[in-house]
Amino acid sequence: MKITVVGTGYVGLVSGACLADVGNDVLCIDVDAKKIRLLQEGGMPIYEPGLKEIVRRNVAAGRLRFTTDIQASVEHGTIQFIAVGTPPDEDGSADLQYVLEAARNIGRYTSGYRVVVDKSTVPVGTGDKVRSVIAEELVKRGEKHEFSIVSNPEFLKEGAAVGDFMRPDRIVVGAEDDRAIELMRTLYAPFQRNHERMIVMDVRSAELTKYAANAMLATRISFMNELANLAERLGADIEHVRQGIGADPRIGYHFLYAGCGYGGSCFPKDVQALRQTARVDGGIEMKVLNAVVAANDAQKRVLFAKTVARFGHDLNTRRFAVWGLAFKPNTDDMREAPSRYLIADLLGAGAEVVAYDPVAMAEARRVFGDHAALRYASTPLSALEGADALIIVTEWKEFQSPDFSAIRDRLRTPVLIDGRNLYDPEVVRASGLDYIAIGRGGSA
Repeated sequence: MKITVVGTGYVGLVSGACLADVGNDVLCIDVDAKKIRLLQEGGMPIYEPGLKEIVRRNVAAGRLRFTTDIQASVEHGTIQFIAVGTPPDEDGSADLQYVLEAARNIGRYTSGYRVVVDKSTVPVGTGDKVRSVIAEELVKRGEKHEFSIVSNPEFLKEGAAVGDFMRPDRIVVGAEDDRAIELMRTLYAPFQRNHERMIVMDVRSAELTKYAANAMLATRISFMNELANLAERLGADIEHVRQGIGADPRIGYHFLYAGCGYGGSCFPKDVQALRQTARVDGGIEMKVLNAVVAANDAQKRVLFAKTVARFGHDLNTRRFAVWGLAFKPNTDDMREAPSRYLIADLLGAGAEVVAYDPVAMAEARRVFGDHAALRYASTPLSALEGADALIIVTEWKEFQSPDFSAIRDRLRTPVLIDGRNLYDPEVVRASGLDYIAIGRGGSA
């Protein structure tokens, strides 16, 4: 099948590469000439495990190409995926300018039937706006071409996106005409040979499904963080509580880990957008989601609060090692990452920070710029030399089985503050470290 993907960001690049990998002819279009040139030269604008190899393999095979030529991209694909950014507007709603501009271009240049697929995360009703914009452009041209509007939200986890696309747990397709539905079935057939994973619904329901999924996951995270804070006060261990409630099949174990808050490009933005959609279009206040956001905002300050509780408010003579800068493992994405809040608070209190992350240090340099009190280490252990404490923010695999004695020996003060509850408190304390975790009052 001939497919065009508008946007070579995280979703567009992963989708285009994976669709090419099963034999489709994919053309990816972006207005960012620098990014397109990088991709044409074999470079990668994002870090995602396995993606570079898939892109290079399919470029070499001629199944995956990149361009800035808008007209050529519209003429290429019967299926036109819109996978551009929908950043938050000033009021928290999703900014649809890039989505609607992509739709306008399709209307300006289409020469035949097109299936226009919203892959971007968009508010309910966006499909109607896309349809209207394309129709307007066709009227201006004085031409009539049939087209279908489809909502096909992505459910890709950063760090595992290739696997999620190739082996999806569900494929949500919002469409209201049989021709588009059959084309989408054909497109996704290679990804569901084992059993049917495609769930067909109306466009508006598909648009809401994406927001609902992320809002539900964010709610679980914030609820567990609230429970963790209570567990500390009551002398309970949130890890034991997690195991106890996760064993209930109605609850399950996923997204029940207490920590220092969620971040990234999806949860914060999508929860805010859903709240705004509810206010403006639905006329209701999402009280649960308001609490989710407030709890998460507070949780991002928990590690700094624990640091101050241990060392006092005057941190001018203190140095802290920070392991983990990305908002989660297997990505270099630092958008809304808890590390940003922690490091800013530490620097604001006069402390020095030495940070280490396997892939996100270049992004951290961009985020923080030059700061005399912020340095970056080449290895996890080298970050510890002379530090008053190690603070763990991201649960990278290489942090999960460290040499606690080596950590203790390098620290000026033997303190380990664990923002992801990676370790057994008894094991850490047996190594001579003061172990401070999230919600583990019962393990003291």
